[in-house]
Formats: sequence, structure tokens, C-alpha cells
Amino acid sequence: MKILVTGGAGFIGSNFIRYVLENRPDWEVVNFDALTYAGNLANLADVADSENYRFVKGDISNPDDVRGVFGEKFDYVANFAAESHVDRSLYEPNLFLKTNVLGTQLLLNQALESGVKRFLHVSTDEVYGSLGPEGYFSEISPLEPNSPYSASKASADLVCRSYHMTFDMPVVITRAGNNYGPYQFPEKLIPFFITRALNNESLPLYGDGLNVRDWLYVEDHCHGILTVFEKGKDGETYNIGGASEMTNLEITRMILSILGKPQSLIKFVKDRPGHDRRYALDYTKVKKTLGWQPKMKFSEGLKKTIDWYCNNQKWWKDILSGQYRQFYELHYKERK
Repeated sequence: MKILVTGGAGFIGSNFIRYVLENRPDWEVVNFDALTYAGNLANLADVADSENYRFVKGDISNPDDVRGVFGEKFDYVANFAAESHVDRSLYEPNLFLKTNVLGTQLLLNQALESGVKRFLHVSTDEVYGSLGPEGYFSEISPLEPNSPYSASKASADLVCRSYHMTFDMPVVITRAGNNYGPYQFPEKLIPFFITRALNNESLPLYGDGLNVRDWLYVEDHCHGILTVFEKGKDGETYNIGGASEMTNLEITRMILSILGKPQSLIKFVKDRPGHDRRYALDYTKVKKTLGWQPKMKFSEGLKKTIDWYCNNQKWWKDILSGQYRQFYELHYKERK
């Protein structure tokens, strides 16, 4: 089995590659990544010399790059490549549309021509919009995205659906909750606050901090994606939920408590535009039809994540002191 993983140098993609190499050692993995600011080959330094792993630099929104990588034959394609940070999408929406929509369409075209056995598109629960205090999003919930990021992901989902319906292409879509774990770029809430707390810096929390997210440990997500790859039905969408609803304020307090830092580091700041109040996923479908469910309890997963950032400070300090610093500083500036 030969699989093309786009965006494999990013947070979830790199964890997925490592998970596949560990659990499907007979698979050949090709990592196709443009190495933008959040793509980091250091995420895969421990497997870089594996016989069945190879890196190819390329951009999914560049037709020549996409045609080039499809010069070889793949059985599976896993599309992780995306601009994914909501805050940045408020200021660079054109980049999100180019990568997330047009890039996905270019991949679909080449995969269709190449006759891949399965194209899996990794999406997000944010395509559903904001949820009230009760209930859960299911796979048939309407798509009501509220940010340029989520709109671009919803658009890509619809393009994927159209390729299945029009061309009978073997496409499946997964939509997951907020991921956390090792190698997450320190612009997202959990690693952002862990690294700032370790530096004894304030933790800028949007609004009242009571926005709720369904948190999913990245290894559980990787297991879910692999399960859908091998057992999912063409044309279907599968929610991959974490069964761990937490407010941002609760998580912030937990991080400070685990690190032994004062709660006074919390600094409430002006809320961002279009900030969805709550996400929560009903993952009954993937549980009943494919037998997947999350294993990691949030309290345990957060502790493991914090331990990883404490024990791998060179990884994130290299990011903050190098070419990625400008993006990190922009993120903090926009939180003030």
C-alpha cells in the first residue's frame, strides 16, 4: 500500500504519518508539504530515515507541484494540507480560499486521473458553525461556517462531495473536534498557553473564556482517520469527536495548575470577530459502523501534552526564535 499524505509536516499530518509507520509498517508513505510557517520537518526527525517514508516538497495549490508528485502511483491520498488558524483567516482570507478550496480541487483532479482507491479529506467541526448550549452536530447538520477559515473548509468538503457524486470518485470526509498533543504549532490555544506559562508570560484569553470546544487527543484522531481509510464507505462523512467538552477558561486554569503557575497570569482580552460559542460532535456513526471511539481522557491527554512541551523546549524555542516568530507575535498582537 502506498499513501500520499499532503500537509504531512504539520501537526496532525506528522502525527498521522508516525502513527501509520508504527501501525502499518508495510505501507509506503510519501509526505507532500509546502513547508509554510507551520510546516516543520523537525516534527518527523525521528522517522526521517525510515525505508518506507519519503518527503517531497510541494504546494497543493500549485498545479505543477501536484502533477509532479502524482507522477508516481498512489493507492490512498490523505489530504491534511490546509491553512487552519482562524485568527489568521480574518486577515488573509484569500490565502485560505486558495489553499483550502482550490488546492483541494487540484488534488481531487489528479487523484481522479490516477485512479486512487480512496481519497480522504480531513475537515473540521467548525464547518457546522456555532452550537447552542444543548445538542450535538451530526453528519447531517447543515454547514453554517462563520469565519473565512471554516467557510473555506466547508467549501472544500462540498467540492469533495461533488467529485464523488459526479465522477463516482472514492472520497470520504472526516470532521474532527479541536486537536491537541505533541508537535502542535504554538499559535493554537493549548500550546500557546503552555509555552507562555513556561515563560511566565500572561495568557490572553478571548472574551469571557467560556467558549466550549470538543477536544480530541491527536493520536485518537489518527486512529480514527486510519479506521475510516480502511473501513469507511465511499461518499460518506464521519464525525470524529473527543467526548471532552471544555471551556477555554477551564483549560487555561488546568494548564496553570499543572505547571504550578499563578492563575493571575490569565488576562481577559477583547473577543475576536465571529467567535463561535460552542462545538460538540455526535460521533455515533463512526462508533456504530466502524467501531472507533476516543480512548484518551482529557485530563490525562493534557498532562501528556504539557509534559511533552516541557521536555521538548528546544523544538518550540527554535520556532519562536526563528522564521516563525513573526506569525507568533502577530497572533499575540491580535489577542490584545
